[in-house]
Amino acid sequence: MSTSSTLMQSKVKSPQELAKTISQLKSEGKVVVHAHGVFDLVHPGHVRHLSAARQEGDVLVVTITPDRFVNKGPDRPVFNEKLRAEFLSSLELVDYVAINTAPTAIELLQLIQPSIYIKGSDYREAEKDITGGIARERDAVESVGGKLVFTDEVTFSSSHLLNSHFSLLTESAEQHLREFRENHHHNEIFSYFDKISNLKILVIGDVILDEYVFCQVLGRSSKASSLNTQFLNKELHAGGILAITNHLSDFCSEQSLITALSHENSYEEFVRSHLKDGVTPHFAIRPNGPTTLKRRFVDPFMNQKMFELSFVDNQPLPEQESQELVAHVESIIEDYDLVLVADFGHGLIDQRLIDCISSKSKFLALNVQTNSANTGYNLITKYPHADYICIDQDEIRLAYRDKYGPIEPLIEQVAEDLSAKIVTVTLGTEGSLIYNASSQSWTRTPVFSHEVVDTTGAGDAFLSLTSPLAALGAPTDIIGVVGNSAGALAVKVLGNKEATQKVALQKYLVALLA
Repeated sequence: MSTSSTLMQSKVKSPQELAKTISQLKSEGKVVVHAHGVFDLVHPGHVRHLSAARQEGDVLVVTITPDRFVNKGPDRPVFNEKLRAEFLSSLELVDYVAINTAPTAIELLQLIQPSIYIKGSDYREAEKDITGGIARERDAVESVGGKLVFTDEVTFSSSHLLNSHFSLLTESAEQHLREFRENHHHNEIFSYFDKISNLKILVIGDVILDEYVFCQVLGRSSKASSLNTQFLNKELHAGGILAITNHLSDFCSEQSLITALSHENSYEEFVRSHLKDGVTPHFAIRPNGPTTLKRRFVDPFMNQKMFELSFVDNQPLPEQESQELVAHVESIIEDYDLVLVADFGHGLIDQRLIDCISSKSKFLALNVQTNSANTGYNLITKYPHADYICIDQDEIRLAYRDKYGPIEPLIEQVAEDLSAKIVTVTLGTEGSLIYNASSQSWTRTPVFSHEVVDTTGAGDAFLSLTSPLAALGAPTDIIGVVGNSAGALAVKVLGNKEATQKVALQKYLVALLA
């Protein structure tokens, strides 16, 4: 190993090692300056910033955000955490480097306790920080006796440089975003997010509990033609309407949920504990049949699904329970600006409830899902009206019994049949297609990410964020970009393990549109 390589390795510490080193340096009277960031593409602005930081003390330590917590847009970071740490350690003005283990610098500041925490001039106005992190970072460094200092060096955007000079996306996505940037700024999108927070939203749909059983394949049984697997562990996620509610929660301040749980083994405690703050639930009770649970057996290598077992009863609610549910909906529905219905076909939504929500909603956003438990029986065409429709390509083709024809006539037909204002059809790897019935215009938005862990929760994230935008009358190109961005974040997570966070989506959009 070369001398330079050995020196670089000696500079890179774990956070715990760095804390001990800084403690020793401070005991010797040294002023330790700490800079933190992603540093995906180190440019002259970074070098000037670090040079200015070095002049504030005796020792400069730099920490970086780990790969798993970088929300900077599709396929970011371009350079993994080890390469980023290695490059920074090669700079003579940097004394030590560490890779953070948390999503923010708060815990790190409390651990390493620097004398000075340095930030660029673009963080000087705290109210412009979309994450709100700079205020918390100031509190953290001051709580350990340090202080926050801002440099005044010229700033550059790593995201803009990467978007301009690195081919992170397909050519169609690059072209789409170039045209989008000419007409829109991320602040315009954020203004719609602020408006969403003022909406009262009622969410109606089936609970689905997604259980992931992780198994290691041992091989074929010696005495039968069956696959033998070894149990490793399992996770239970809040899916179906619960996932949609949770995706909305970080954006909407007032939200109500209507769904049904089984009388026995209802999972009510789990459901309540996995709903985000600010959600008011109302549970109809299903006297017969289980709370829907889908158990997926998964090989943890590449999260490959081997087999699925469903605990489900798609029969509608009994007469009395149905009448009571409709009466409750009728008593509250006019109080809500948006009614979002996700009909998974598991028995909650019968014709009586369909007629109620179709006729009484101020703005009805609708998804009717086709899945393996209801194929051919749960179609968008059973609804007489919706203002916004969001379904996938297979669902609209099945509804109109057209497997191979062009998709556009089917979209126009469903818009006419349900008197819909906006229809969105998601096309998998081909992105999404949005039809504005009033202007008879089309918006096609390509996908923004090729890093896919699991596609299960992408449609729910897309529906959750595009529905309030449609209710607010946002331009369809904004609806498409936000929906596909939410989907791109969702496919990086297994199932519905994590809900869309407002700050994460905002950071993603800032990087995407830089």
